[in-house]
Amino acid sequence: MTRIGAARTDHPGVDSTSSRAPDTGLPRGLVVLLGLAAAVIVIAGMRGAASLLGPAFLALVLTIAAHPMRGWLDRSLPSWLATLLCLLVVNLVMVALAVTLVAATARFATLLADYEAEFNAWTLDAADRLHQLGVSPEQIQHVADSFDLSRLTGLVTGAVTGVLGVASSLVFIVTLVLFMTIDGSQFPRHLTEAARVRPGPVDALATFAHGTRSYLLVSTVFGLIVAVLDTAVLALLDVPAPVLWGLLAFLTNYIPNIGFVIGLVPPAVLALLEGGPGLFLAVVVIYSVLNVVIQSVIQPKVVGDAVGLSTTLTFLSLVFWSWVIGPLGAILAIPLSLLVRSLLVDADPANRWLSPLVANRDAP
Repeated sequence: MTRIGAARTDHPGVDSTSSRAPDTGLPRGLVVLLGLAAAVIVIAGMRGAASLLGPAFLALVLTIAAHPMRGWLDRSLPSWLATLLCLLVVNLVMVALAVTLVAATARFATLLADYEAEFNAWTLDAADRLHQLGVSPEQIQHVADSFDLSRLTGLVTGAVTGVLGVASSLVFIVTLVLFMTIDGSQFPRHLTEAARVRPGPVDALATFAHGTRSYLLVSTVFGLIVAVLDTAVLALLDVPAPVLWGLLAFLTNYIPNIGFVIGLVPPAVLALLEGGPGLFLAVVVIYSVLNVVIQSVIQPKVVGDAVGLSTTLTFLSLVFWSWVIGPLGAILAIPLSLLVRSLLVDADPANRWLSPLVANRDAP
């Protein structure tokens, strides 16, 4: 003890605990490495359980979104009837989304088949122009083979089918939403009791729920604006099925930053086949200006302010969660990131200094 005390006296400017993590006695660098290793294991487990994790979290998000309605119904209706109505609304939303995506895919495939003659004529004309520019026949044939209607239809169908893959877990989602809705009436009381012991985590979870509802509300409002504008533009340009592509734009608005690209493909291709390159460019330019300004500039800023995530983190969330749990992760990217932030940052006062790094606001 004397030597230790002497050593500390000899180096008064050095804090012997500065390189060690609090409460563990381990070097901070080792704690960081162990944390990263644990994160890798958790992420690997999440990828392995993606088929279960995605539908389960979707059920949680739907329950959170419907919870205010449940509280309003409980004031005037019996608990069982309020639960039944909430479950009915949630199921109707899921069915409407699925039907819209299936209808858009089927309609797109049907219209492409109707325009096969126009597509072949356009391909031959493009091949002649390339030949006049000195492109070799082999290269022209390779390019022509790349523009295959069946391949394009398969690409769009595959992308939509990836999102619709959650339909295979429909029974699981409905059952889980049912149980969550039944328990929903008890959540406020349970959280109040838990807050007496651990107020930090409870407040963090409440912030997560509020942020999720705010995100869904903002995305829905902007989705409606985008859908109306896109439908009006496509109708003015005489692009086939403008209302359907407006609905598709509304749904893809829930995919941050890049959702409009998915919604642009069908009307742009149909514009090319219906009116040639001029109409195609008009659709792409007008569609892109409207959607880029609204979805990629204004909406991410509003979403970031509403839920407390920076624009950069919003985009990284899209990439990361799509990689972890598949296409459904693109839709659930923001709620998943909000949950992670609430558990790792908001729940622990020692970590709240990280708030400025993940949000467009000062640390509390």
